[in-house]
Amino acid sequence: MEAHYTYLDHVIPQLSGSRVVEFAADHQKAITAIVVALLFVIVGKLLVQQRVESKLSEDIIPSKKVTFFGLLDFFMESFISYHDSVAGRHNRKYVPFCASIFFFIFFLNLLGLVPGMPAATTTVWLNVAMAIVVFIYFNVEGIKEHGFVNYLKHFAGPVWWIAPALFCIEIFGLFLRILTLNLRLYWNITADHLVLGIFTDMLPVIVAAPFYILGVFVSFMQAFVFATLTMVYIVMATQHEEAH
Repeated sequence: MEAHYTYLDHVIPQLSGSRVVEFAADHQKAITAIVVALLFVIVGKLLVQQRVESKLSEDIIPSKKVTFFGLLDFFMESFISYHDSVAGRHNRKYVPFCASIFFFIFFLNLLGLVPGMPAATTTVWLNVAMAIVVFIYFNVEGIKEHGFVNYLKHFAGPVWWIAPALFCIEIFGLFLRILTLNLRLYWNITADHLVLGIFTDMLPVIVAAPFYILGVFVSFMQAFVFATLTMVYIVMATQHEEAH
């Protein structure tokens, strides 16, 4: 099957034959994700620097003009409000991680809608990597909150005679989260790009425009679901027994 053209074909060719040693499409998507991640780090540092250098009155009273940093503030405030509704205000220390997950996936999804740009979240490898990072993060936070032994105990439940079976089931379900996080994002975004590609090839650009709107909605929802599940997993790992 012929690979889809991307702008990176001029720099990083895709695999065009079984005997040709070239970069495959997954390499293009991985490099796109790395560039976006670096861009986020740079923008984040600029935002922090702008906050440090700004006056107190500028932080309290928003500018009348629409600015780039003002938009970022709006998006972050909206995300924090949602995070509070899911994880609670007392868990705001997890906002940076969850927000990074959401905006990273959302931006990559939107970038994949641009003709000629690699759709980074349609590769299993990137999605698995993100799922593993989330898996490690919420388990580490759970161990920090409860201690290693107590964290493992909560998988066994309160009834000792079914504890071994329940522990095995819970651990299996725990590792299954890596697969579900990965496949949910991969298949939905892949299907969205497949449908969008079919209709944009068949129809004029103006007629196909509603499918781009649908693509933006799907891009948002998949990032939203991934980030929400991340919040839920963190809460489940860190909450104490009396909160169950």
